[in-house]
Amino acid sequence: MSGSTTPITPTTPATPASLSWTTIPPPVKRPYSPSKALDDLPGLSHALHLFLASHMVESEEYCLQNDPEKERLYYATGFGLIQCVKALMSFEDEDLTAAIDHVKHGCVIASAHRKRTASLTTRIVGLVVTSLNTSGVGFIKTMTPVERHAELVYAEGLYEKAIVGIAYSGDWLAFIKEALNMRTAFNIYRQLWKFIEASDLEAQARGLPEDPTIDAHFRTGVYLGVGSANLMLSLMPSKLLSLIELFGYKGDRHFGLQLLYRAGGWTSESSEPSISSDREGLRRTICDMTLLIFHLVLSSFTFDGVDIGMAQKILDYNLKRYPNGVFFLFGQGRLYLCRSQPGQAIEYYKKAMEVQNQYRNLHHISYWEMAIAYLALWDVSASLECWKHLEAEATWSKATYTYGEAACLLQLGGDKNIEEAARLMSKVPGLRQRIAGKSIPLEKFIARKSRKFQEQGKRLVLPTLEFGYFFNCIGRAPRDVIIHKMLPAIEETLINIKAHEGNPAGYAGGSNTFWDDICLAKFLEGICLRYVAHPDPDAVIPEGEKLDISQSDAESRSKAAFEFIFQHGTQIELDHYIVYYAHFEMGRLLACSGDKEQARSHLDLVFSGKALDVNAAARKGKYSMENALHVRTHAALEALDRGGRL
Repeated sequence: MSGSTTPITPTTPATPASLSWTTIPPPVKRPYSPSKALDDLPGLSHALHLFLASHMVESEEYCLQNDPEKERLYYATGFGLIQCVKALMSFEDEDLTAAIDHVKHGCVIASAHRKRTASLTTRIVGLVVTSLNTSGVGFIKTMTPVERHAELVYAEGLYEKAIVGIAYSGDWLAFIKEALNMRTAFNIYRQLWKFIEASDLEAQARGLPEDPTIDAHFRTGVYLGVGSANLMLSLMPSKLLSLIELFGYKGDRHFGLQLLYRAGGWTSESSEPSISSDREGLRRTICDMTLLIFHLVLSSFTFDGVDIGMAQKILDYNLKRYPNGVFFLFGQGRLYLCRSQPGQAIEYYKKAMEVQNQYRNLHHISYWEMAIAYLALWDVSASLECWKHLEAEATWSKATYTYGEAACLLQLGGDKNIEEAARLMSKVPGLRQRIAGKSIPLEKFIARKSRKFQEQGKRLVLPTLEFGYFFNCIGRAPRDVIIHKMLPAIEETLINIKAHEGNPAGYAGGSNTFWDDICLAKFLEGICLRYVAHPDPDAVIPEGEKLDISQSDAESRSKAAFEFIFQHGTQIELDHYIVYYAHFEMGRLLACSGDKEQARSHLDLVFSGKALDVNAAARKGKYSMENALHVRTHAALEALDRGGRL
């Protein structure tokens, strides 16, 4: 590829004479002069290349070696970013606090490089005399290039600190403090973007495409900040977004995507980016990674703007540059999973573990993804092994890993497995974590399920398939797996439950969960048949695939399963979420079959505030995973309005 960077693949240092500046450490000028802070950009670019090529420790050591006093603008803040990545991978308290300390220090260094704030008198006069204005585009124009970069880096530091701080915060006070830091970062990004817009308009008036005095490193930083902020805000639930908009913030998803694409010169028409690696800005690859996260990960919660084809192009380009880049190997695995090819996904997750052993916590991402991919293949035993690894080593969500392991043991059956599952289930409620004083919704759900398991005599219905539903395992499963493995498991369960249909009170020792269990089994049946009738739009259908179930049969049976829940959902005692999720899934099914009016009526019901389970008196507070359903329903309604994918 023209202008592409030579990938860093050796595990031992290569001969310096054979490497370009991207693989040979560029010289660092000493002593450090703040006015020459931008001279460090090539060095930090080298550190970033090391990091993306899975040489994480070498990247850290390079930053420390060149800035032992942590006084250089880009080295100090670059090192802080690395520590944030480490902390969010491990979720260990000591890593999170260390990352916050490093980012705080980076903000102090950035502040020292920023343009000094004018006196109070000057600021008051500046409200009238625009030449003395100390905020906005005019003020930014008076900055030197170093001061503008410092302003950008300061915003990045606040953004990073807010994200890590929110993950670490244990109460609302800490959460609000970090939310205010994020607000400050957004304000700075917004002003810097207005500066670029104004400067480019002036350049266009002179016949230039953009202002050539604004360097690519600064541009990509602003694109990254403004683009990711718009994406983040666009994903907010509608009620929360309405509150945020009162403070002047609005998330324009397509504008955010446009800016992130612009950093690399990506267009839907071209298979290659227009900006080559020798002309790219420092943050271009991070913009690419943000796009991959949106298209491949956040696509589980939203629909508008998702483009798997664009993700493929971005991955192809970056895997040529970094064939052993662990983050892009994760991305390739996720791409296969999004295309309902979990077997191929697993191969890439395994390769991601093989290419680096420096950050063990990165292996946990592979184990997590493989646990889900194996469930999509309905290989419960293999998924169990992944949950075991996570339960033993990882710290993101011990409750989730423990429940995943227990659910797989229950699904496999046998006295020994059930006893081990019971031991694990008893631990789940005590393993829950809190962020900003609030429970994590998924952990709250599995704690309820573990209590239900204990209360009804060590029994749950289809625990692994229910658990996998929330990770879209059914939607990512090949249709032959759904038909020949998942549906038979459901049908066997339904036969066992229906044997008590004439005497629900005597079901399972009088546990009063007959209707919970039969509605859950019918719900999962409806989901499976829906994906047989209408696979995910990005699913790759094997050539010549022949199914035992016709599309019309699968569609009618899926509708009948959901209708059963609407009829009997009022008798559910504990799992009230089933009724609401059934309306959501019925809405998606009807949209796929072309009945958009009826689809909208079911989706609107989820938002209506009505007690769809009717027996709401038995439910205390919200039903399980309510906020997650509202996010997905809002996205589905948007897609319905735009005529997009569902």
